[in-house]
Amino acid sequence: MTLLSHPPVARFVAKRLQTVLPKLLARQSGGADPRHRLPQFATSRTELVVPSSPPAPLVVHRAAGTPRDAPVHVNFHGGGYILGQDHGDDALCRVVANQAGVVVVDVDYAVAPQHPFPVPVLQAVEVVRWVAEHGAEHGWDGSRLTVGGQSAGGAIAAAVARTLLREGGPRPLLQVLHYPPLDLTVPVTTKHSPLAKPALTPWMGEVFDTAYVPDASRRSDPLVSPASAGDIEDLTGIAPAVVIACAHDVLHDEDVRYATRLERAGALAELIEVPDADHAYDMGDDVRGLQTYEAIARHVAKATTV
Repeated sequence: MTLLSHPPVARFVAKRLQTVLPKLLARQSGGADPRHRLPQFATSRTELVVPSSPPAPLVVHRAAGTPRDAPVHVNFHGGGYILGQDHGDDALCRVVANQAGVVVVDVDYAVAPQHPFPVPVLQAVEVVRWVAEHGAEHGWDGSRLTVGGQSAGGAIAAAVARTLLREGGPRPLLQVLHYPPLDLTVPVTTKHSPLAKPALTPWMGEVFDTAYVPDASRRSDPLVSPASAGDIEDLTGIAPAVVIACAHDVLHDEDVRYATRLERAGALAELIEVPDADHAYDMGDDVRGLQTYEAIARHVAKATTV
């Protein structure tokens, strides 16, 4: 634990990162627009705003020839709980839209430290309910719905699936959890990677976790840490899950642990382990990224086929 685990410090650093990180990532990619990745998978894009609290902007992806009553996949982007949508998941959304034959809704959910837990989860549940209820107006079948996300977005998707299990409402046919943080009860400084310099560094993890859940006593909440040892809630009936874990990611063990728990509940569609890969590997490797995106699309198509 360092000074970064103190909420005021983490808030300050997180706000700075919100300004600095997008510029750094853009510089590392040579200024390339992430929307230009995998250009062979084209979609039309429509922007909407869900009247949730706070309102949530969406980008709706539809491939050519997709029927107006197609199923819908709701995606929550990554970014350590602190970065908003920068179209980093654009390629994933386009691949899934094309190969699964679904409409993909990419959600720009509220982020910390401005909106700490539980605001992003509550908003995400509102968005999913809205998507399920308003398909006829916007050209998708809200009764055939899946959810998913990468990194922090995967954790949000897991929380949505858990909330809908508890409260009822639209039951996702699938949850896709791509290298998500699933146990914030364990300090990231103690999480292991075989790499000397893993992508998710200890100091970044401290900032992300503390900005998102400033009160450490709340990190055991199942909507934050479903892979924690203290979460013994019955998962019978939860949406089946595809869990994707990266061998070199500091989050690998908690992802596998949650997959094992889901399997015991009869709710594991597949555990995919990506060898020799670190956190967010797909952002810099279109070949391996596409392999995973296609696997996700296959699962989404299977889950939504009547």
